[in-house]
Order: sequence, then structure tokens, then C-alpha cells
Amino acid sequence: MLNDCHIHTHFSSDSTTPPRAQIERAISLGMERICITDHNDYDAINEEGMTFLLDVERYLLAMQTLQIEYRKDIELLIGIEQGLQLHLRDYYDEFSKNYAGCFDYIIGSSHFIDRQDLYYPSFYQGHREEDCYAHYFDISTQRILLLDDFDSFGHLDYIVRYGPNKNANYSYAAFAEYIDPLLKALIKKRKALEINSAGYKYQLGVPNPHPDIIRRYKELGGTMVTIGSDAHQPEYIGHHFDDVAQILLDCGFIKYTIFRKRQPIFLPIL
Repeated sequence: MLNDCHIHTHFSSDSTTPPRAQIERAISLGMERICITDHNDYDAINEEGMTFLLDVERYLLAMQTLQIEYRKDIELLIGIEQGLQLHLRDYYDEFSKNYAGCFDYIIGSSHFIDRQDLYYPSFYQGHREEDCYAHYFDISTQRILLLDDFDSFGHLDYIVRYGPNKNANYSYAAFAEYIDPLLKALIKKRKALEINSAGYKYQLGVPNPHPDIIRRYKELGGTMVTIGSDAHQPEYIGHHFDDVAQILLDCGFIKYTIFRKRQPIFLPIL
């Protein structure tokens, strides 16, 4: 089975799942390895007052302990999902210095735009949905070009999970002028594109990003795709990975990428 490299535990503010439960579920599914990637969104507070700041020291100690405990059953890679914001460049530089060599894999994601959480309807109020989507892609492109310390860009069209009409009026073709620069930025910066199966959980019927975007990434010369479920509960580990595998094959990929010690490793999809 494909390896799941986007998993959350109770070290993320929006999950209550013990790391052990996620690991045990992955083992039961026959996975050879997983990467736990808990949230670290600095200077990001949602409308309920929830912060997404990771206690990195406690997290690393717990993950390293579990690596040893489960080493005969599964390879546990240590990751983090870093919330990207342009005004935090100094913070990321300091983070990289403090934790160099501690992580196998860093996902860079756009969860907040203009200090607002995309999850809430207030982000869209007073604006056309299509303008919000376009703005999200523009800001994400800037972040990819100007920020460096991440390996894969998470759930590229994440915003369609929460827009007023979700993906009813959304397509690659409708937003190609905004999405193509983002994909080209990933390729230029040698960053991977994450295929995030939580789109199925959010009733989009496809992963994030849409298969047409995955196909376009391949056409533009993209070679690195990572795969993750974004699971916050054990039942979503490996969710719809059979569908993701078929989509990748249909788009011309025969391998996907994991990261170990921040270095890409290519594995066969089949």
C-alpha cells in the first residue's frame, strides 16, 4: 500500500488522536512507513481562539521514542506541516537553525490568507468566491517563490474545501492563469506537489489538487508528487489511496516521492 505522509495527532490543535493510534492503524493496513506531520502555524489564531503552534521539543521526543518502539513493525518518519506566511521569514530562518536535521519531511501549506483562516465563512463574506480563490493562488505562489524551507506544497487547492460552493464552480481551466504560475514556481524551486486525499472526506469527489492540476504539473515538467491523507483520525489513514494511485497513473506518473532526512526518495506507485 502507498505510504501515508500527511498525518495529524493530538500534537495538532485540531486533533485528539494519540500518535500510537495512527501508527497502529497504518500497521493494520500493511503500510511499510508513514510520516506524522503535525501542524505548526506560527502567528495564526482562528475565530475560536485556537492556536496551531507546535510544542516542537515535546513532539520530537515523542516521535523519536515511538520510532524506536515500532522500528520492527513500521518506519516512522518525523514530519511537520508548516503554515506559510510571508511576514514570518525570520521565524522560519530561526526555526531551520534550531531544528536542522530533526525532521525527515516538511510540508508547506497555506491555511491563512491576510491573517484570516480559510475555514470560516467570514473569509469569503463581501467577496466573490472566484476572487477569493484567485487571491489564494496568487498569495500561495508568492510564498512558494519567497520561502524555502519546505519539501512539498500541501493540498494546493485547499481553499475549495471551504468556499461557499466548494468546487461546484471550480476547475483548473477556470483558474489556469493563477494555477500555472504556482505549478511553475514549485518546479523552479524543486518542491514536490502533495496529493492530499482529504478532498474525498470533504465530499469534493477528488483529491486536492484536482486531477487536472496534477496532469498539468506533469505536462510542465513536474516530477515529485507526495501522498497524504491529512488524517486527523485513524479511520482516514490511507483514505481513497487506491483512487489516488489510479489518478497518478492516469496523469503519467509511475513513481511517487517520500522524504527521509529531507532528501527525496522515489517509490513505485504499483
